[in-house]
Amino acid sequence: MKSCYQGWLFLLAATLLAQNLPYSQAFWRNENEVKTVVFLSPKFVLEPGSVVDGYYYNIDFPRGHIALKSFNAEVIDESGNPIPLHETYLHHWVVARYYRQRRDVRVLEDNGNEKLSKSDYMLVRNSGICQNHSLGQYFGLGSETRKTETHVPDPYGIEVGNPAEIPDGYEEQWMLNVHAIDTRGAEDKLGCIECRCDLYNVTEDEYGRPLRPDYVGGLHCCYDKAQCRVRKGFEGARRSLYLRYTVKWVDWDSSILPVKIYIFDVTDTWTRSKPEHHCQVEYDVGSCHADEGWTDNKRATLALPTGGYLIYGVAHQHAGGIGSSLYREGGQDICSSIPIYGDGKDAGNEAGYLVGMSTCYPQPGSVKISDGETLIVESRYSSAINHTGVMGLFYILVADQLPQSASTMHSLVQANGVPSSYLFAAVALIAVVAIGAGVMIHNRLKHRREDGYQPIVF
Repeated sequence: MKSCYQGWLFLLAATLLAQNLPYSQAFWRNENEVKTVVFLSPKFVLEPGSVVDGYYYNIDFPRGHIALKSFNAEVIDESGNPIPLHETYLHHWVVARYYRQRRDVRVLEDNGNEKLSKSDYMLVRNSGICQNHSLGQYFGLGSETRKTETHVPDPYGIEVGNPAEIPDGYEEQWMLNVHAIDTRGAEDKLGCIECRCDLYNVTEDEYGRPLRPDYVGGLHCCYDKAQCRVRKGFEGARRSLYLRYTVKWVDWDSSILPVKIYIFDVTDTWTRSKPEHHCQVEYDVGSCHADEGWTDNKRATLALPTGGYLIYGVAHQHAGGIGSSLYREGGQDICSSIPIYGDGKDAGNEAGYLVGMSTCYPQPGSVKISDGETLIVESRYSSAINHTGVMGLFYILVADQLPQSASTMHSLVQANGVPSSYLFAAVALIAVVAIGAGVMIHNRLKHRREDGYQPIVF
């Protein structure tokens, strides 16, 4: 009798406590173990001032019907040592998904990378919203990669490898783009990483097309094999580098809730009268006077075609960035992402470099975006000096539904007009009172049992 009563009391306490735990602990019922694997990109070779902007197809990647949980990366040398940004600046890395036609014979380029023509594959884009083959990646960061969280919280995951979605005659593969600049001995490190055209001595893009007269810096000047100006007489060794990337995932099952990936761009030209999303990807920041606050604020208004519950959010900015926000038309903040700047020499803490971005993980159900809702994305940069080729992107993960228990609690909150924080505090108080009462009753019953009294147990 004693063991049955104690088990019932413990179950009551555990149930009440579970209501006050984060949803990832209280409602996650997937028994899949998270799998982790570390891969290396194909080798790329850099020397002082040189640039690599390589596209590597059919990279090593987990296969099968899975839920991606995170993707992290960093540049290393042949010995596995992390390379600091003040030596090799990681402008960006991007991971994209595509379907490739099944063929027995594959053509390789000189570097061993598979050569593909446009007729060989179909790009599988994220959920939007940029068009014209722009920003369709699943993951992507830059200098901030070492200190930016990419974890997808339980019970959510990015679904890939579903055989029902892969067309007949095709297979799912992944592409990696690595854009890195060797700034050892650079005459102007900031100018090199901001791709100022005069430092690269270019007047045409990588395809031989003349640059606009007002184009002074950006991706069109620091393309693959371009060379940034280094100090006269400086010598530095050529070295082989890799992007080391770590992927975490679980096998897909019905307990996992899929999320959609949206990427917003502050340069998006969308308006309700012109509803196409032309994302320019990069822009320049001009200097201003102190009475203007030394801050450049750039905003874009856009509409999310299909809404849902916000699960995760993070911005992507370059050096000089001071933060980015996503908010509703009425000014209500949805997510703000703030840069982390280094103050040392080691990889991940390089002084003056943007080494991380803060992320948003709202309580499930606390932030819901309606279908077609108009949102505003804002990117803020210091304008104490000019900046070229900066970016103002915002990544979010959105779920169509909540975990069942979380959905029930959220409905209760909405129906009664009670703020979520109040409800959770009340649940916590009830749990404490219940446990205290349980302990008191247990002690009294124990005392009675010591006197020969046996309670009735149902």
